[in-house]
Amino acid sequence: MTILVDCEGLSIRLTKERWDHISEHPEMKGLEEAVEETLRFPEIVVESSSDFSTKLYYHFYQSTIVGGKYLCVVVKCTESDAFVITAYLTDRAKRGKILWPKKS
Repeated sequence: MTILVDCEGLSIRLTKERWDHISEHPEMKGLEEAVEETLRFPEIVVESSSDFSTKLYYHFYQSTIVGGKYLCVVVKCTESDAFVITAYLTDRAKRGKILWPKKS
């Protein structure tokens, strides 16, 4: 298990089982560092519209094996835990309540 830290200092677990699930998709192989970077330095974080305790972290990567795409890392947050559910490449960020960057 790996502990990653997000843009607000939250510790997030990434288990071997979850990484094995994520890397079953060929386009995600070799993106372990990108997952960590996306959590630490997201361009945007959106609250899931279907589960308010789930955050979607997005960071754009110009050069993936499928072209320029956003990496989305999905994190479930409870009062006592935060963990990666999945990660995938996508063309755009989902709409929803923006959690990061914070509005002043």
